[in-house]
Amino acid sequence: MESYSAKDIQVLKDLTAVRKRPAMYIGDTSSKGLHHLVYEVIDNSVDEALIGYCNTIEVEIHEDNSITVRDNGRGIPVDLHEEYNLPAVEVVMTKLHAGGKFDNKVYKVSGGLHGVGISVVNALSEWLDVEIRRNGKSYYQRYERGKPACSLKELDTENDGWSRGTKVTFKPDTHIFGNYEFDASILSSRLRELAFLNPGVKLSLRDERTGKERVFLYGGGIASFLEYINRDKKVLHQPIIFKDEKEDVKVEIGIQYNDSYTENIFSFVNNVKTVEGGKHVSGFKAALTRVLNEYGKAKNTLKKLSLDGDDVREGLAAVISVKLREPQFEGQTKTKLGNSEVKGIVESITREHLWDFLNENPRDADTIIRKALEAARAREAARHAREMVRKKDFFADSLPGKLADCSERDPSKRELYIVEGDSAGGSAKQARDKNFQAILPIRGKILNVEKARLDRVLKSNEIRALVTALGAGIGDEFDLQKTRYSRIIIMSDADVDGAHIRTLLLTFFYRYMQELVSTNHVYIALPPLYMVKKGKETRYAFSDEEYAEILKELNIKEGDPGVKIQRYKGLGEMNPEQLWETTMNPRTRCIKRVTLEDAAEADWIFTVLMGEEVEPRKKFIQEHAREVMNLDI
Repeated sequence: MESYSAKDIQVLKDLTAVRKRPAMYIGDTSSKGLHHLVYEVIDNSVDEALIGYCNTIEVEIHEDNSITVRDNGRGIPVDLHEEYNLPAVEVVMTKLHAGGKFDNKVYKVSGGLHGVGISVVNALSEWLDVEIRRNGKSYYQRYERGKPACSLKELDTENDGWSRGTKVTFKPDTHIFGNYEFDASILSSRLRELAFLNPGVKLSLRDERTGKERVFLYGGGIASFLEYINRDKKVLHQPIIFKDEKEDVKVEIGIQYNDSYTENIFSFVNNVKTVEGGKHVSGFKAALTRVLNEYGKAKNTLKKLSLDGDDVREGLAAVISVKLREPQFEGQTKTKLGNSEVKGIVESITREHLWDFLNENPRDADTIIRKALEAARAREAARHAREMVRKKDFFADSLPGKLADCSERDPSKRELYIVEGDSAGGSAKQARDKNFQAILPIRGKILNVEKARLDRVLKSNEIRALVTALGAGIGDEFDLQKTRYSRIIIMSDADVDGAHIRTLLLTFFYRYMQELVSTNHVYIALPPLYMVKKGKETRYAFSDEEYAEILKELNIKEGDPGVKIQRYKGLGEMNPEQLWETTMNPRTRCIKRVTLEDAAEADWIFTVLMGEEVEPRKKFIQEHAREVMNLDI
């Protein structure tokens, strides 16, 4: 038996604990955690903007994937800290829970991790440089893996128009994050949101790798945010915007309905996005349902019918922003607000202001109630359709000859290939590993769910088969824990029809099983475009560029004797051995994970590509035509 005594108890001092268990502080060490580092630095700058000392925040991605965040705030203090006898900036950078956000004197509200954020970024970086300009002077200090590499230095101040503020440049540690690369679109999404929530503050992102620069500056605040969310959608009424404050909790909410069938609620606490919602969202939803029911009955529009939450949120775009002194978040990375008192405050404010709007704008009120009534009628039809899906014999009746299931019982080890057509389905069934790979062929293009309510969606045989095969329900009843497969892989031909099928399936997953996408369970199979065979050597190319490179490496040309070149038009042209080797063998296949970072942008793209309006789709295709990788005409 191994000894276990006091000498086995470790005390990790300063930032050592952060490097030892980084996921405890930033959620994980994947792309999400990597970008969270940048958010923490930006949040410090935004906190300066919240109290009126900063109106410009600049972010730059450098060639070596280091990041610079610069603001024109007051600059981190540099005078000596009495307790540690160190410059205040060094205390902030190297000590956990050190900062000016605890007593509510300097910052009334803040979005950072209360003294944890910047020190965690420092701990998880190969190096970090901080430059501060205060009182006409310039100061600099460098850190390496969280430890000072030099003492704080006073520098000659450059005449570059930057008179005050803080500039932080850091390079995340590859020992922790691996060979990472920052995604400019993810950072752009965060900066755009912050610009909406802080009207008048200019935020910019420059990417040295591409030379592209984006500037975000909105004077309309939440009204501008709603306009952005609903662009290329048909809105049903003027925006409903209201601000109020109760018990030191500031609430700002924007509401606008469109003609779609889905809801989009974006919630924030102290400028931080709460992707899992929380008490502020619960309060808003409760008030919305109650007020619309009360108003409808008062005007005799609803009569005996009652609207539920799903009815009143169909086609809803809403932004909820609350600011409070002591937010309590569930989880270190702030994804869900837990302050119970906030629910009642938001509910009360929403009830009061929404009731006033409905009474003062009866035409808009009537439009909103009618939209909810249509949703209620469709919900009843969908209930009958759901009952069909729940029937015990539905699986047996619908799937023989379609789903070829696998023998593995553990869902975490199972994967489902959704395959286009019976021909490719037959090849895939022969090619697969029956132990853990299931095959579901779909016939033709599935229903475009962007143009249909749930009741019609559930009448589609292909969708019903897909829902039943996954076993996790659909829409609000979807339960990720019940999913029968850990990977759902869309495998379609590399042509226009295949791309259309992929888009239809992704639209379905995004609209009715969004958690499946947001938790990285959906993948796209990337079948090869070419097979090149010379003698005993067989190579596969997944793009025209790779094909040209293979011809160059093998020193061959098209038409050379002894060389066989095959251009695949579809998966059905591959024999089972080729399909296994290129697209299904976990050791050699090429699949691409579908991720969801910017919900507003994703919603817009699905609306444009699959919605009713033709002009936005035409414009999108014209603007992005050069980005097409595989075009088969």
